[in-house]
Amino acid sequence: MDQSDAPTSSEPTTVESCGPDAEAPAAGSPAPPPARDDLHPAAHGSGWGGLVLGALGIVFGDIGTSPLYAVQTVFSIDDGAVKPTVDDVYGVVSLIFWAVTVVVTIKYVTLVLRADNDGEGGIMALAALVQRVSRPFARRAAVALALGVVGASLFYGDSLITPAISVLSAVEGLEIARPQLAELVLPVGLGILTLLFVVQRWGTHRVGRLFGPVMVLWFLTLAVLGIPHIVAHPGVLLGLSPTYAVAFIVDHPFTAFLAMGAVVLAITGAEALYADMGHFGRRPIRVVWFALVFPALILNYLGQTALIVEDPSAARSPFYLLAPGWAQLPLVVLATLATVIASQAVISGAFSVSRQAVRLGYLPALTVRHTSQQESGQIYVPAVNWLLYGGVVVLIVVFGSSERLATAYGLAVTGTLLLTTTLLLVYAATAWRWPWWRIALTAVVFGGLELLFFAANLTKIAHGGWLPILVAVVVVTVMTTWQRGRRIVTARRRDLEGSLAEFVDEMRDHEVPRVAGVAVFPHPTSETAPLALRANVRFNRVLHERVVIVSVLTEQVPHVPAGERASVDQLGPQDDGIVHVSARFGFQDSQDIPAVLQEARGLSDELDFEPAEASYFLSRMTIERGTQPGLRSWRKRLFIGLAHNAATPAGYFKLPVDRTVVMGSRVEL
Repeated sequence: MDQSDAPTSSEPTTVESCGPDAEAPAAGSPAPPPARDDLHPAAHGSGWGGLVLGALGIVFGDIGTSPLYAVQTVFSIDDGAVKPTVDDVYGVVSLIFWAVTVVVTIKYVTLVLRADNDGEGGIMALAALVQRVSRPFARRAAVALALGVVGASLFYGDSLITPAISVLSAVEGLEIARPQLAELVLPVGLGILTLLFVVQRWGTHRVGRLFGPVMVLWFLTLAVLGIPHIVAHPGVLLGLSPTYAVAFIVDHPFTAFLAMGAVVLAITGAEALYADMGHFGRRPIRVVWFALVFPALILNYLGQTALIVEDPSAARSPFYLLAPGWAQLPLVVLATLATVIASQAVISGAFSVSRQAVRLGYLPALTVRHTSQQESGQIYVPAVNWLLYGGVVVLIVVFGSSERLATAYGLAVTGTLLLTTTLLLVYAATAWRWPWWRIALTAVVFGGLELLFFAANLTKIAHGGWLPILVAVVVVTVMTTWQRGRRIVTARRRDLEGSLAEFVDEMRDHEVPRVAGVAVFPHPTSETAPLALRANVRFNRVLHERVVIVSVLTEQVPHVPAGERASVDQLGPQDDGIVHVSARFGFQDSQDIPAVLQEARGLSDELDFEPAEASYFLSRMTIERGTQPGLRSWRKRLFIGLAHNAATPAGYFKLPVDRTVVMGSRVEL
């Protein structure tokens, strides 16, 4: 996949050497070795306690706040189809326990965390990993990346709903603690979410230090709230037996099917365990899950179901009614803090997914601001932030309550679960060399359960479940349009640029006058000549004493070590002053061209200069809608609109603005 520019020929997307349409390496290429926790960057800056506390604060916010609405939704779905009888209650808690055990504990914590891409996780990272190990099988590699795109698109739908439903479910505790404050629920919820999105521009690394202790208190509170009710009704422990889940399904198949559409809310956030692996490593996540999070969640779910057995009317708000009256208002405050943390994790995840999509060539360049000088993962993407905020506000105003929002929740989650399972099975067969029987067993256990969850959530489509599907369709359309349009523009741009080797020979043969200084031309390939370089020679009739052409290559790994990023090609005689530098970055790295040139000093005589004193030339392309085939007319308009709103390459590549010159050209799409 050629790294092309929608508005410019130096657009930071992907390159042929690492894209899905790249030339595959020879068959039999070894699979990448599994990442080691002790080599992960996160381990260098924090002690073990810091990693554990950080994982608790960031990774488990989403799944940790599920008790606020999961059980309540089960008993309210489809106008109370699930009755608060002893048999139904035991069946529900059994379904919840085994869903959490199978999907989260066994699948994600035990198995999926092993499939890391250079230490990073998440569905886009997994898709890139599967593509890399499947390169001898071109069709499989292409399908893997396509599944990653769909999964990322579903994640955006989840990113809209999670902040809305989490914060609303917490603030709705005001109706229980102080019924006279019920009218303040929506304004307070909107105010909290507005503040959350506003502070993104300053970064969350400082506030993040408080996340861990708050979540420790939250999970301890979950356990403490549940234990007294379990002690009062120990029979609820029988619900941990899978026989109760089976009996519930056999006795009330349709009701159980509907209930599974709400039970899935107990495992929302499972994907975050995987997506945030790159920040903390496998071991801290596993330790926190088994030592605190899993026990606290199950104790709270058992406590809620015990309360419903004792008082069926408590099904209207079983979480807050676990607490005595005097503790309900403080619990609302703590729950609100926990849901803000959960929302922050999802928003940060949306920023990371967007940056990965840009690096892999599925979105135009976006303005990315690093909000921490220590942590490369702390970023702020303004366009994504405000699009999410607008969507969240619309959701809250339209749906009005967490109970109604729950009808829209689930499809994005279950769709992502299925896609992750599919990619995991492909990776296990290719890289881990699993036998067919193990693949089949894993597919039946995980895939079968997740298919049931997905099918149960299809019943919600008419009541709001269409929302994440609509968001996913829009995002997939944008991503595929950008990828296809970028390829077309790249092919036509090459015709304008011509061969770089021939251009260098021509400059040498015609003895073009040279002027003092260094000219750097960001350009996606060493095969063609930058348009800005041709324009400079054509109009100014001079060539700089040193000409450096820099191609930014995005690899299918999250990070490329600093000392391995730059390689040099002299392009001909070493005394002609023209050199090509390949700058390799991972899809999580900041693509800083001056920093790479600083690293490259000493690799060639032409590179012995101070990058801050060089002149940078960008080739800006004006794209016009033409009549050529390749894209439908409406997709051409969409591509051109995306191109016009793409971030400037000068900022994206960290070029000094006062030393950057933009030279234009025109191409038809």
